[in-house]
This record gives sequence, structure tokens and C-alpha cells, in this order.
Amino acid sequence: MGLILRGILDRVVLVGAILAAGCVPSFIAQYRQRLGGMLDQANKDLALFQDIANRFHGGDLQRLIKHHLASTDPTFRSEGAAIQTLVENVAQLKASLAALNADFYAQLAYLARNADATVAKATWDAFVPAMSFTAEALLFAFAAGVSVWLVFIVVWVTVDRFMDVILARGRPGKWSVPKKTKA
Repeated sequence: MGLILRGILDRVVLVGAILAAGCVPSFIAQYRQRLGGMLDQANKDLALFQDIANRFHGGDLQRLIKHHLASTDPTFRSEGAAIQTLVENVAQLKASLAALNADFYAQLAYLARNADATVAKATWDAFVPAMSFTAEALLFAFAAGVSVWLVFIVVWVTVDRFMDVILARGRPGKWSVPKKTKA
């Protein structure tokens, strides 16, 4: 019975892991699209301030920010800080998108090290699973699926052997010598 159960479970784990890993490229693409949308909106917001900088500061956005920050009006200084944050966000989003404009494995490595948790959660909340049939996506799905499957097999065999040892403690083994009883 245990062998049949393991045979069924290990196939389910293998196929499930391959299918789940096969959706990773789609998640990365949706993450990248979300970042692109965020960059588009940030650029749109920044364009309003760039227009002001064009009219009053020779197009220099940093001069506009310094003008705001040098003000004695706390509201105006806060606006300067907000504009500076927006400029920094645009730069960060551009850098992230540039890093994600690479092959699949470079994208995967970048997200493993630098993923924005808020963006990742928002992407996951709206995630639509899809399979990618590129060579690198299929290779990744197969390799990740087999890795998960091998871990499952190792855990199953380890637990199975541990249970055999535990269950065997209370009963004599086939090589044990029966105790002599006093008559």
C-alpha cells in the first residue's frame, strides 16, 4: 500500500511542480508589466513638474527642486521633497526595468535578489497563471519540477525508514534470539 501511495504521490508532485515552475516566466512578465505601468504613471506625474522647470528654471528639474527646498514655506519645502522622491522613483523604476530586460535566468536572479515586496504582492494578487513554451522556460520548469520531486523522494524515503526504525523497536527483529524463560 505504501509503495502504491508513494507512486501516485510522487507523480502528482512531479507534474504539479513542473506546472507551477512553468508559470514562473508568466509571473515575471506580469511583474515587469506592472513596473512598466508604474513608470508610465510616474513619468506622467513628473512631466507636470518638468513643464514648470522648463518655464522657470531653464528645464533643470534639480533647480526647481532646490528652489522648493530653499523656501521658508514648509508646504513648499514638502513639495520639493515630494518632487525629489518622484525623480528618485522614476530612476529606480527605470533601473529595475533595465535589469529585467534580459534573458529569463537573469530576470529570475534579479527578482530573487531585488524584488520589491509590494510590487510582487500586487502582481501575485492579480496573477493570471500561464505557461511559456520557450526553450529556457521549459528547461526551467523541468529542472525545477525534477528538483522538487527529488526532494519529495528523499523526504519520503527518510520518513519511511525512520518509521520502520520506530515501529521495529517494540518487536523482535528477524535476527533476534528469543529470550529463554525460566521454567
